[in-house]
Amino acid sequence: MFSRSSQRGILPGFGLTLGVTLLYFVIIVALPLLAMLYKSINLGWADFWSIVSSERAVATYRITIGAAALATVLNAIFGVLLAWVLVRYDFPGRRLLDAAVDLPFALPTAVAGLALVTVFSSNGWFGQYLEPLGVKVAYTPLGIALAMTFTSIPFVIRTVQPVLEDVAADVEEAARSLGATNWQIFARIIWPAIFPAFIAGCSLSFARSLGEFGAIVFISGNLPFETEVMSLLVFIRLDEYDYPAAAALATVMLVTAFVMLFVTNSIQAWQLRYADRN
Repeated sequence: MFSRSSQRGILPGFGLTLGVTLLYFVIIVALPLLAMLYKSINLGWADFWSIVSSERAVATYRITIGAAALATVLNAIFGVLLAWVLVRYDFPGRRLLDAAVDLPFALPTAVAGLALVTVFSSNGWFGQYLEPLGVKVAYTPLGIALAMTFTSIPFVIRTVQPVLEDVAADVEEAARSLGATNWQIFARIIWPAIFPAFIAGCSLSFARSLGEFGAIVFISGNLPFETEVMSLLVFIRLDEYDYPAAAALATVMLVTAFVMLFVTNSIQAWQLRYADRN
């Protein structure tokens, strides 16, 4: 018969730890979001719509979402490839490359933006060769997409990498012994296993790209209607002390990120249900 103490939770002081966690969440996350939403609600629907549907705001949506989508596609391709290389191959410098994946997390984004300008400007290391070919990166939407790619690719790699490591090698060997090709093994065994993590990494990459600021302001040129992103327009409204307008634009960014995460979770849930049925 179990004693009373053995029936307690694994973590002692659950009530206290839960209370501290909820307090931290309320102060750090909930209150700022509620304050922003309160500012937006006080505008009234007509004023709110006027701000978020202005020609300049719509241009920033188009530029930001387009660049974030391109960055997510690049991250989806090269992130999975890099995760595959790090997991499946052993080569000199592998540990160094694995550590470098987290560099965008540790590096200040402003420093990343300056580095990208140094590399892709008209007289930069790569820019001096690309621009004569008609490929202009700095101060264009392409430069914005590259900055977003640099800062968000670790999300794809770090979500896919541990799942790849957990894929049992004996299952692949069994499939190979039954005559399956490498492509069939990947499509039928590996891809279904990493798909939920892949979707999660891509959604985090997209959401991170939507809010990127520091790495973009240096390489974009910040030209209204051409290379101005949503986060920069919010900063400009704050600099003008137009807090309601900044809150309204930030609310659009927040809703977009939540919708993206909701769609992603729905896809993951459907994929898991499909895998269970099969």
